[in-house]
Amino acid sequence: MTDKLKFAVIGVGIMGSSHVRDISKSDDIALAAICDIDPQRAQAAAAAHGVPAYTDYREMMEKEKLDGVMIATPHYFHTPIAIEAMLHGINVLSEKPEAVTVKDAHSMNDAYEEAKQKFPNLVFAIMFQNRTFGVYAKLKEMIEAGELGNLVRTTWLVTDWFRSQAYYDNGGWRATWRGEGGGVLLNQCPHNLDLYQWLVGLPKKVTGFAAIGKYHNIEVEDEVTAFFQHENGMVGHFVTSTAESPGTNRLEIVGEKGKVVVEGGKILFTRNEMPMLEFLRTTPELFAKVPNETVEIPYEKGGGAHIIVTEKFAAAIRNPASALVAEGPEGIRGLSLSNAIMLSSWTGQTVELPLDEDLYEKKLQALIATSRFQKTVTGSGAVADVTSSFQK
Repeated sequence: MTDKLKFAVIGVGIMGSSHVRDISKSDDIALAAICDIDPQRAQAAAAAHGVPAYTDYREMMEKEKLDGVMIATPHYFHTPIAIEAMLHGINVLSEKPEAVTVKDAHSMNDAYEEAKQKFPNLVFAIMFQNRTFGVYAKLKEMIEAGELGNLVRTTWLVTDWFRSQAYYDNGGWRATWRGEGGGVLLNQCPHNLDLYQWLVGLPKKVTGFAAIGKYHNIEVEDEVTAFFQHENGMVGHFVTSTAESPGTNRLEIVGEKGKVVVEGGKILFTRNEMPMLEFLRTTPELFAKVPNETVEIPYEKGGGAHIIVTEKFAAAIRNPASALVAEGPEGIRGLSLSNAIMLSSWTGQTVELPLDEDLYEKKLQALIATSRFQKTVTGSGAVADVTSSFQK
């Protein structure tokens, strides 16, 4: 029997604790250590699983023989922890986002490429479990097969990320420039922004409007509207909020051959009898519309669990030819959308990709330096069950 891979979880708050539970049930992965800057939290989690507790990830990496680390800390720590692990030849699975800024993500990706010179089979993955949902896998298959033809519009109205004030108050780092680096775009929407670029690619230009603390007592964004211009002519729209209840999660992708709507777990495809741009150029009728039919597209249900990403990560460690759900360096793509939306909002100008990462860094550091926001922490910071917050 093959020995289990030895993993450590770094950061055992809400998400880290969930990963600990997943690993404890795994047939292929063993929990080898726990690390958290809160000594009591680290010791409690470690004692429950009979493993060593650490408050310093560097010490843990020096003392423990690890096959992999799962990083579930506040966002700013993803970069230094991942780089340190890579230098030790330890495989890395990071929670989203890859980093707070594109500049930090570049540092991680560069460190990965450098570490692979010494450790050729080093694996770097990111926790984009939403790619495994059957609905999005089917949608990607349809787009790549050309069923929609050339794309002209993608609109995602995703306002079902409702969060109460109590959520933001449960922990001093949340929803601050210094502690988290952003709001809904950096915390809730990395999954949606990753899926957007995974499905239809990155735009060339981004125009963003971000409301800061519009509905919550926070200093970061809680409502965002963005407009994307793609090089192929497609336009995109992205609208999100943590204040709407009931919220909406509706994705529309329109191509010459028809329109796909994803909502409520269904894929509805309105298929044109002929490409709409050909029809509009050739029909002699003044008010004609392209004949079409709407069908519901079947797909394999399920997916979306974090453990799927973790198991793929473990499989890739054992066999370099095994595919990951999402390679770590891909995290910079959705992050570039997030950073670009905020930079556009801050400057009042349309931003082109690739992003001016130095300008973004300068703007963010200025917000941190001039912040006078007094964070109210009324919660205990206790670990809560986050399952009900996941999108399906």
